[in-house]
Amino acid sequence: MLPLWDTQKHRRAPVVTVLLILANLGVFAYEMILAAQVGKDAEMFLTGNALVPSRLLAGWDDQEQWLTLITHMFLHGGAAHVLGNCWFLWIFGNNVEDRLGSFLYLMFYAACGLGAAGLQVLVDPSASVPMLGASGAISGVLGAYFVLFPTAWIVTLVPWIVPVVPVPAFVFLILWFALQTMSGVGELLSGNAAGGGVAWWAHAGGFVTGVCLVLWAKSNRWVRAR
Repeated sequence: MLPLWDTQKHRRAPVVTVLLILANLGVFAYEMILAAQVGKDAEMFLTGNALVPSRLLAGWDDQEQWLTLITHMFLHGGAAHVLGNCWFLWIFGNNVEDRLGSFLYLMFYAACGLGAAGLQVLVDPSASVPMLGASGAISGVLGAYFVLFPTAWIVTLVPWIVPVVPVPAFVFLILWFALQTMSGVGELLSGNAAGGGVAWWAHAGGFVTGVCLVLWAKSNRWVRAR
C-alpha cells in the first residue's frame, strides 16, 4: 500500500519535516556525486557511516562507531529508498510536527531512530550487513500519527485490488506494522534476521518507540491541542 495523501490538515509550517527531507535528499545527492567519481569513495562513505551491529558492539569504546547511530539515518541505498522515505515523512510528519512543536518533534525523530536501531542490534547483534536509511525514525513518526490521528483518512494506492481507496489511519498503520513484524518474524525463523537487506525490526522498533514516546508526551501535556 502506498499512501498518496491524508485528510488531516496541519496549521503550522512543517519546518523540521521539510529540513529533514532536504537533509536526506542532500546526503543522497552527495552519495551520487561520490559514486560518479573514479575510486571507492562512495563505498567508503556508506560503509563508514552506516550502522553495522557487530562493528558497533565490537568497538563500543569507539566514538566514531556510536556516531553511526545518527549518521546511518541520513544514508540511503538508492533513489527509490530515499524517495519512499521522504514521501512517508512528508505525509505523516507534517501533522505530527504540528502537534509536538518543531523542537520536540526533532528530538522525538532522533529518539525514534535510536530506538529503531537499538531493536535491530538487539535482534541480530552479530550482523555485519550495514544498516542505513531513515526508515526507523520515520516509523516512529507513523507510530505518533497512529496515536494522535487514528480517525484521519489515508488515501491509498492499493495495487491489484482497488487503484485508490481511502483507508482509516488506524487501519493503514496497523496493517503496516503487522507487515513489518510478520516479515521480521519470518526472517528470524528462516535464520536471516537481516531480512535480505531490509531492517524489519528497525521499522517495528521505531514504530513502538514512537507510540510510547508520544503517549508519554501526552501524559506530560507536551502535545498541542488541535
